Amino acid sequence: MPGGRLTQQERQQIALGLADGLAYAEVARRLDRPTSTITREVMRNGGPTAYRADLAHRATERRAHRRKLSPPREQGALVQGPGRDPEAVREYEEAFATLMMHQGLPKMMARVLTCLFIADAGSLTASELVSHLQVSPASVSKAITFLEEQGLIRRVRDERRRERYFVDDGVWYQSTIASARGIAQVAETARKGVSVLGPGTPATVRLENIARFSDFISESILRAAEQVREILYTKPEASPGDTVKPG
Repeated sequence: MPGGRLTQQERQQIALGLADGLAYAEVARRLDRPTSTITREVMRNGGPTAYRADLAHRATERRAHRRKLSPPREQGALVQGPGRDPEAVREYEEAFATLMMHQGLPKMMARVLTCLFIADAGSLTASELVSHLQVSPASVSKAITFLEEQGLIRRVRDERRRERYFVDDGVWYQSTIASARGIAQVAETARKGVSVLGPGTPATVRLENIARFSDFISESILRAAEQVREILYTKPEASPGDTVKPG
């Protein structure tokens, strides 16, 4: 399997594969590369619909040039443990943040949330986020406020009276529930248009179809989220023969 960075020719093959509708795994197989390499490459360079080989190659060269000119940045709480490739971790962090940006999360909010996801400590302070992301405290504060309002993180004061920010285990459940409720609001608003525009018109039929579709999707997501939450987060009951240890 070839190592090192992707070449410009490989990036052209990736662009052709995406244009042909190939899956990342198939593109990776044809290039004899890991699927994760192709996924990171595409997601940090515009996603599958906007990927351009020449732009991606120039962007990679610029990033490499900046890293050569810039001194190593402080990793703070995100310093990586033994056995991890720092470059691979950095690329994964960038790819994950880019994916969330394509899902609609603003850039700084996506970067902060990704840091919290991958931090072994399970939480970070504002100063640690500023140090790792190399951004202003105001940028981090704005991102934290947004994420907290969305119910994606929570803040707690530690023993040194510093605010620490946590991502709960159920954050994806909470995000999914919020998304389902948003879709339900679309259904409600579309249905209001039916009474405003009157029955039987093309616009009314269109809005009613939107409402029915949104209702079905919202109810399905809510039901699936509750089922998965019950499976993943419900602790198994102790059997009669189990011995309970004190403390």
